[in-house]
Amino acid sequence: MTVRHFLSLDDINADELDLIINTAIDLKKSRAAGELNKSLEQRVLGMIFEKSSTRTRVSFESGMTQLGGSALFLSPRDTQLGRGEPVEDSARVLSRMVDIIMIRTFGHDIVERFAQYSKVPVINALTDLYHPCQLLADIQTYVEHRGSPKGKKVAWIGDGNNMCHSYMNAAKLCGFHLAVACPEGYEPDADLTAALSDHVTVTHSPEEAAQGADWVVTDVWASMGQEEEQAAREAKFASFQVNHALMAHANKDAIFMHCLPAHRDEEVSGELIEDAQYSVVWDEAENRLHAQKALMLFLLGKL
Repeated sequence: MTVRHFLSLDDINADELDLIINTAIDLKKSRAAGELNKSLEQRVLGMIFEKSSTRTRVSFESGMTQLGGSALFLSPRDTQLGRGEPVEDSARVLSRMVDIIMIRTFGHDIVERFAQYSKVPVINALTDLYHPCQLLADIQTYVEHRGSPKGKKVAWIGDGNNMCHSYMNAAKLCGFHLAVACPEGYEPDADLTAALSDHVTVTHSPEEAAQGADWVVTDVWASMGQEEEQAAREAKFASFQVNHALMAHANKDAIFMHCLPAHRDEEVSGELIEDAQYSVVWDEAENRLHAQKALMLFLLGKL
């Protein structure tokens, strides 16, 4: 049986995405009803973290426990990978001891190399290039609140970062149009933009991107590893805050998302993130748990 990995949204097709999202919604309902699911009993998830995390660690670890399995947290201090062992060797060894592996790291090439030598499924839990697990949660959240995103307009406001890149992939996979608004010099990857030009447009105007949008999303202006750029980025991004004035350009029933953690009154106003008329960020955060449970079931052949 071929091992399936999830390194970006390009690793699944539209039907598989629907299966994962619908399963996540069902898992969420069954969990709320107090029903037990032990589909992954005796299975072990290895969690490799080279970047710090709150939501990713808690959601994967809790999710594996809820499915009857267990999870091992591995930081650079705990592994030979952090002491210079080749990625390929770590993959060969760990994949003989656990059933599935998630990696949160910097360079996307690390998860690609790890997956190449792994005997078990590998999940990209965030790299500098993509954050596909967050998109599963975001898509689930939109489906729960508004139905299918196909044919909708999504506005990405802010940095052309890993989240933006995954939204670009999602535009193709889900059939929505993504309008990206970034300051000059902070656009998403040019090659990816060119490859997805039928689904993505890039502008330097937040108002233009938000005009007629059904779904507005943003992220912090300085991601992990960019802390020294914070002051410079604040100046460049000052007019890119998502607030009620910007949401007025979107459709009346538009919703707002943010992968969190949020810097209130920087990329999003404190008033907007707390306004339940627009903001679904708490459902979005919870859905990391359910979407990732569905993903692990899919990759382990349980769907």
